[in-house]
Amino acid sequence: MAATSGTSSGASSESNSLRQSPSSSSLYKASAAASASLPRNSSTHSFRAAFLAPSSRPSSTIWTPPQAQFVPSALGQDPAASTAFLSKSRPPMTSTRLTAPLTKDDKPWLSSRQPKTYTSYFLTLFCIFLGLCGAAALCYFGYTEVNVLDPSRLCLEMDEQFTGGLNPDYWNVEIQTGGFGNGEFQMTSDSSDNLFVRNNQLYIHPTLTTEALPDVDIFNGGNRTLPGCTADDERASCTASSNNLLGAVIPPAISARINTKGKKSIRYGKVEIRAKLPKGDWLWPAVWMLPQDNRYGAWPMSGEIDLVEARGNDQAYKGQGRNFVRSSLNYGPLPSLYTQIYGWQSLKRSSFDQAFHTYTLEWTPEFIRMFVDKRLYSMLEVDKLRADKTNFWARGKYPQVATNWTADNTGNGEMVVVNDIWKANDGAPNAPFDQPFYLIANLAVGGTSGWFPDGTGEKAWYDKSQTAMRDFALDQARWARTWGGVDDRSLRLDSVKMWSLCR
Repeated sequence: MAATSGTSSGASSESNSLRQSPSSSSLYKASAAASASLPRNSSTHSFRAAFLAPSSRPSSTIWTPPQAQFVPSALGQDPAASTAFLSKSRPPMTSTRLTAPLTKDDKPWLSSRQPKTYTSYFLTLFCIFLGLCGAAALCYFGYTEVNVLDPSRLCLEMDEQFTGGLNPDYWNVEIQTGGFGNGEFQMTSDSSDNLFVRNNQLYIHPTLTTEALPDVDIFNGGNRTLPGCTADDERASCTASSNNLLGAVIPPAISARINTKGKKSIRYGKVEIRAKLPKGDWLWPAVWMLPQDNRYGAWPMSGEIDLVEARGNDQAYKGQGRNFVRSSLNYGPLPSLYTQIYGWQSLKRSSFDQAFHTYTLEWTPEFIRMFVDKRLYSMLEVDKLRADKTNFWARGKYPQVATNWTADNTGNGEMVVVNDIWKANDGAPNAPFDQPFYLIANLAVGGTSGWFPDGTGEKAWYDKSQTAMRDFALDQARWARTWGGVDDRSLRLDSVKMWSLCR
C-alpha cells in the first residue's frame, strides 16, 4: 500500500512497513491530523464502533451519532411535520378481563354436588376428633398412672442440719485402712483435719499422708496403726506398712467415712441430701445405702442403693468427670456375678462441684427412683416386674453355675451352683430391696474396682496390678495439684433428711 500523501518523507519508509488503518476517507485527509508529522503506531486494542476514532470505523461513510426522538412542534415547527419523526407503536392487546362476574349458569358443575363430598368432609372431621381424643387420653393416663409418693404417708426419721456439729445420735465414724472392698487408696479417720463442721456444713476433707504424717515413710520402712480403728479385721484393716521390695505402701491419702448403721435406717420411704461435690483428680464422692441386717447374705446378695456417685476429674475426662452424677442399684447371688441398674445426669455448661444440688431417693414396694434438683433421671418400676410375673432374679438372667472368685485367696475361685437366694428366703417380689437400709457418706481416693477405667485420662495405675497403690502414690505430684483448697476438694453436706413410709 502506498504511503498517505501528507506524511513527511522521513516517515514514509517506516509507514510503508506498517499496516495502515482502514480509513482513507476525505474526512481524514482534510483534517489537521493528516498534515501533522505524528508517528503512527499499531494497536492491539479493540473498541466498540461508537468509541472508535472516525478514521478507524469500518465504514467509508461519515459517522454521525444516533438521533434522539423529538417532537418538532416543541421547537416551533409544524406539528403535522412531526409525525415523520415519531416511532410507530404496536396497538394494545385485547383485554382478558371479564366484563361481568360469572353466574351459576356459567358454572354448570355447581348445579349438583360432587359424589362423596359430604363423606370426605365428615371423615376428615372425624379423624381430627379421634386424634384429639387419643392425645387427651394419652395425657390423662400418663398423668394418673405415674406413681407418686404421697407426703402424707411419710414419717420423718432424721433431719440433720449440722447446726451443732456431727450428731452422735445419727452417725458413726468408720476408721480403717482396708480399701472397703474397692481397693481404695485412702485411710479413714475421725481427725478434725478430715471431718469437721464449718458454717453449718459437714466437710469430708481429704489430705495427703505425707503432709499429715511427715515422720512416716509411706514407701519403705514405714508403719501406721490407726487409733480407734473400727474394722472387724484389725490385722488387715487397722494397720499399714510400706516395703519397697514388696511394692507395699501406706495409703497416700487420708479421708473420712460416716454411716447411720444401727441408729437410723428405713424400709421404704424417702432420702434427701443437699450436697456440693468435690473437685480433684481421682476423688470419688458417694452417698449410698446398705442393708441393715444382710437378710439374704453378704454383698451383693442383700443389695446396695447408690443415691449419688461421681468423679472429681475435670470435664475433659472421658470416663465421666465432675459434670456427671450417677445412681444405681446393685444386687446378685455372688460377688463375681451381680447386676447393676444405673442412670446418670450431666451438666452442659457447669459441673456439680460449683454449687449445691439436692439428691433424692423415693423408695416404695412399687418403685425405686432418683432425682437431682427435683428432676427425675433414674427410675425402676418394680410393680411392672410383678405384672410380668417376674422379679429381680429373672431380670438378672443368671446362669445355673458360675465361678466364685472369692472362695479362696488365690483369685482362681471355684465353680458353684447359682440359686435364687431371694425366693429361697421368702423374699418379696422386690427382694432384695424389701428390707431396712442405712445411709453412708464418704469420700474415697482412687481404687481398683473399675470406677476409674484403665487407660482413661492420665491414670497412673492398673486395677489388676499388684503395685496399683504404689503407682498411684508415685504420681502424687501430678494429681495433688488438681485438688485445690479446702472448699474445692471436700465433699460438703448441707443437710440430710430421711423419711420412712408410715404404716
